[in-house]
Amino acid sequence: MAKILVIDDERSIRNTLQEILEFEKFTVDTAADGIEGLEKIKASVYEVILCDIKMPKMDGIEVLDNIFKIRPDATVVMISGHGTIETAVEAIKKGAFDFISKPLDLNRLLITIRNAMNKTELVQETKQLKRKISRTYEMIGESPEINFIKDLIARVAPTDARVFITGENGTGKELVARWLHEQSNRSAGPFIEVNCAAIPSELIESELFGHEKGSFTSAIKQRKGNFEMADGGTLFLDEIGDMSLAAQAKVLRALQENKITRVGGEKEIPVNVRVVAATNKNVQNEIDKGNFREDLYHRLSVILIHVPSLNERQSDIPLLSEYFLKLVCEEHGMPLKSFTPDALEELKKVRWTGNIRELRNVVERLAIMCDKTITGKDVLCFAQPLKK
Repeated sequence: MAKILVIDDERSIRNTLQEILEFEKFTVDTAADGIEGLEKIKASVYEVILCDIKMPKMDGIEVLDNIFKIRPDATVVMISGHGTIETAVEAIKKGAFDFISKPLDLNRLLITIRNAMNKTELVQETKQLKRKISRTYEMIGESPEINFIKDLIARVAPTDARVFITGENGTGKELVARWLHEQSNRSAGPFIEVNCAAIPSELIESELFGHEKGSFTSAIKQRKGNFEMADGGTLFLDEIGDMSLAAQAKVLRALQENKITRVGGEKEIPVNVRVVAATNKNVQNEIDKGNFREDLYHRLSVILIHVPSLNERQSDIPLLSEYFLKLVCEEHGMPLKSFTPDALEELKKVRWTGNIRELRNVVERLAIMCDKTITGKDVLCFAQPLKK
């Protein structure tokens, strides 16, 4: 049950609040002054803290300041029999959830505590979601190849230099792009991803640059393109090797002039965008075949980052496997499972044609099909496609 701390120098108030709140099925701790209260806050986490204002040794406003130094996201309700409007306003400005005057109205108190607990739950949910999002973009690995990429990102990200990322499918090119954005001065701006291979060639220009109403049959209203939507942030052109030559020419012009024109429009629109591009193709071969513009490649490739395949960084496979196993168990609501050392060795022996994406799928399969401890025999059985 939720824990509540009552800080008040009056024994009768402490005892009364403790009886009432315990009757409502809360767990209640009490403290006779601010110093004792702060010690308890250091030792335990409370969903709601009730704090008197007029107390010896340390007044409630000072206690409030110190609470937030220990627990920045604490939910504190101030109570006082000598309260004024000015005191209440000061407490709220300093971060108190609410202010209640003595003598305490029981219904008002319980409603305030319920509302405060809802706020605490929302804060915790927000934290969990943020952790989930940030965890999605973690770069797992300690191999020399990955450490080199991490160092390169740290050096390049704060600049506006364009970056061209190469590597096989499933190696984590998008992850590198997101890290570049998150560590850049544009991190507060949008990160817009365009999968050039997934958009039909006749629609790619509209997708990138937008269109005016009536510019083609289905253009029933004006639409902003990805360049405009990424203004102030980062535009990630994934699988740019599959982009048509006509669209490449327009991208080149946008990069040269920092301006775009919507399909069917005449007005030039200035854009402030950092472009990061990626492909799984051999760019030089594509240039030689006439499929990719050499001048565009040179515009995009101020910084080149090659993401190694999983087979080139085998020492990272145990770390990645443990990471994915924990993630999968959390996602499926399973008890946490573990690998035996021989299981991790067997995973290192697999020839990973789908790289990290394939490894994650295999780990998920193992988590679902195997017992609490995953062995080398399990890996040999389930690392390949299931057969009858």
